[in-house]
Amino acid sequence: MVAEDKVKVATSKPEAGLYIVATPIGNLKDITLRALETLRGVDAIACEDTRVTNRLLSHYGIKASMVAYNDANGAKVRPQLLRRLAEGQSLALVSDAGTPLISDPGYKLVREAREQGSHITTLPGASSVMGALTLAGLPTNRFLFEGFLPAKQQARTEALRAISNVDATLVFFERASRVPVVLADMLEVLGDREVALVREITKSFEETVHGQLSGLIARYGKGEEIRGEVVLVLAPPSEATQARAGDAVLDERLAVLLREYSVKDVAALAAEEFGIHRKQAYQRALEIKGGHAQR
Repeated sequence: MVAEDKVKVATSKPEAGLYIVATPIGNLKDITLRALETLRGVDAIACEDTRVTNRLLSHYGIKASMVAYNDANGAKVRPQLLRRLAEGQSLALVSDAGTPLISDPGYKLVREAREQGSHITTLPGASSVMGALTLAGLPTNRFLFEGFLPAKQQARTEALRAISNVDATLVFFERASRVPVVLADMLEVLGDREVALVREITKSFEETVHGQLSGLIARYGKGEEIRGEVVLVLAPPSEATQARAGDAVLDERLAVLLREYSVKDVAALAAEEFGIHRKQAYQRALEIKGGHAQR
């Protein structure tokens, strides 16, 4: 234990219920006094990995009963935790790092605890999503958190296409080893957007790399190694990109409708569905039916 980091926190037993407790994402000092008091006083702490949580507890001299609760054992352990809550115990829910329920299965426990009438409260704190957004220098008035993209390229490409026209800053978690191929897929599907690669937030080697997708691909494609936990933050699509994406969606819909209806009927249906002029839809349908649609 580091002596200068010790914090004296009053110990009081929390009332019965579930306490969702945010923990540090790197720097152990990034924890609230309320979180320390709660972790010290609850009957048990439900955590992803008891070894990881124990490092935090030991750092602050906290001795507590811990229960492993994660993807692998959730179905078995969750009823036990719910029973303890029903019996009037106080439980804390933590993840290995950051705010629980963000890209982890904790929501199932929260939902079922709510359904059985247990008291639930949250102790906010560190979050790599919020941290990356503040470092990226991109619009934060509207953002979409996508978590981890699929490992397989085809599924990843489909996932990116599904959000290609979302008018918001996009936030992704990613494994360092996969960053080069993921950036390449993003460039192909989303266009050359501004991006921030944020890694090792709050740790000694914290770094934020800004640029265009093409620039980061050139940098990391040359073999520069990426280490640590990575968050990718992408700018919203430009108006031109949105227009191209909208045209692509329209073309796909027209092609489907043309399999069953005449050009005239397709134009009427598409005009109503997309809110465009019927003449515009008719001309585009003619081009697609003739096999010379231009993107």
